[in-house]
Amino acid sequence: MLNYLKNHPFAVEAFFESSLVFTFAVPKEELQNLIPECLELEIFQEKWAFIAVALVQTKDLRPKGFPKFMGNDFFLIGYRLFVKYTNNNGKRLRGLYILKSETDKKKMELMGNIFTHYNYTTTDITQTDNEFFKEIYSVQSKFKVIINKTENNISLPKNSPFTDWKEARRFAGPLPFTFTYNHNTKKVLIIEGVRQNWTPQPLEVIDYQFNFLKNLKLKNPILANAFIIKNVPYYWKKGKIELWK
Repeated sequence: MLNYLKNHPFAVEAFFESSLVFTFAVPKEELQNLIPECLELEIFQEKWAFIAVALVQTKDLRPKGFPKFMGNDFFLIGYRLFVKYTNNNGKRLRGLYILKSETDKKKMELMGNIFTHYNYTTTDITQTDNEFFKEIYSVQSKFKVIINKTENNISLPKNSPFTDWKEARRFAGPLPFTFTYNHNTKKVLIIEGVRQNWTPQPLEVIDYQFNFLKNLKLKNPILANAFIIKNVPYYWKKGKIELWK
């Protein structure tokens, strides 16, 4: 029964007040061992693969169709890889593979680990905000970001492999699908997300630190882009399972 519940047995909806996404370019060889056999890394210029960190302020998370007062508000930190999966019909799907998820609410950790395979843990989150800067940090998880709120003419991060923001938006996330794989049964769980009002805006990043990336022993992850998305109605369809090969 527990395994069944983890497979997204019903649709879920929420409202993203804001989503900050920081995408890092890493030589593909360094990330290959982090994905299951059924997935392929999304590759850029035959060299780069990508790992993203999303910081999301979420409201009213609940089973789709339930009233808002039954929803939960929480902050989410998601670490995920950009991947592709070829389904049994031969269609190639772009999506994400979740490495780890963190939240500021113990209730969300509990519910998230009952109904998903996303490895939720609870952590502290502090946000400071003024007319010039926004800072989000966690002492326990050892991450911080500081963004400039006043700059309009924003350049791509230094050493980004992208040539312009249009190219960078292909890796803004979230992508249409999220994948989970059971190595023992060879079954792939496919979760499709449906979004509205999706308009990523570039961010100027003043400073950042993500201890999770250091723990992966990546040699030199390059900040490739950073975007913010605001006020997005979002829902996830019921999960679909298919046998790989």
